[in-house]
Amino acid sequence: MSKINIYILALLISLNVAAKDRLEIFQDYELSKEVLSVTTVKVDPNMRDVYLAGLTKSWIKAVKIQKELGHLKEWNIWASELPQSGDFNLVLTVTFANSQDLEPNKKKYEIFMKKWGEKNKKISQEISAKYPEVRELTGEYRLRKIIFK
Repeated sequence: MSKINIYILALLISLNVAAKDRLEIFQDYELSKEVLSVTTVKVDPNMRDVYLAGLTKSWIKAVKIQKELGHLKEWNIWASELPQSGDFNLVLTVTFANSQDLEPNKKKYEIFMKKWGEKNKKISQEISAKYPEVRELTGEYRLRKIIFK
């Protein structure tokens, strides 16, 4: 193949790629079935350990039970290495297998509440009532991964 033919072929291929100025869902990419629930939190200075201690008796305890029951796939807490910068310094995430897991479900609720119990419910309510003293929720998001083809 001559150098000119190679040059023309390369030019045609690059024009084809450059001509596509927008992608189309399902043709070029898809959205995951998984849904990531994200809560951003601004914890007051020097209060992160206090807030985390409260979470261990409330939110963390609850998501561990929900994961054990199969109501969610995964949960995490992420802390900023720069705690005084930006609108948040802590991120709580919960991954659900699909959006159906976010729908109200009486059966799942009753199973969870039976395992959670009145004692945990009372403790969680008492602890979470004090959260506004040490933190502010700054955002809530539901995200899906973009999967390129």
